[in-house]
Amino acid sequence: MDILIVIILCLLGSVLILLEIFLIPGITFVAIAGIFSTIGGIHYAFDNLGFGSGVIALGSALLIIIAFIIYATNSKSLNKIALETKIESTVAIENTSDISEGDEGIAVSRLNPIGKVEVNNILMEGKSLSNFIDENTKIIVVRVNPTQLIVKIK
Repeated sequence: MDILIVIILCLLGSVLILLEIFLIPGITFVAIAGIFSTIGGIHYAFDNLGFGSGVIALGSALLIIIAFIIYATNSKSLNKIALETKIESTVAIENTSDISEGDEGIAVSRLNPIGKVEVNNILMEGKSLSNFIDENTKIIVVRVNPTQLIVKIK
């Protein structure tokens, strides 16, 4: 009867731990219950069945958990719940080909250090090279990135 209690506690704990790993995100009651159940079964084996049985229970619990993890990661059953969406879109790039280093413009909003700038009648995001730049301040383009202009005060 004692062996049956140890087996049930260890198996229940192992199943709960695996449920936590593969199905329930975060650390929840399921993981805590699984850990306590497994430890309880191992502790019961050490106390009531002796040291040798406790070591066997500990080794068995570890082997069961490791075997379940290996089986679950290698089986195709996780593919049914796994997210396999591929992102193929890109960021919309402004027409930066009309802007080059040294072009002059104006800060449309305060660059703190990032804000909106207008250069060659193109409104883009600008980043101040050093300090904050107040709106309606004349600026010079230092570097052109695909989505952002690096600017400084004129």
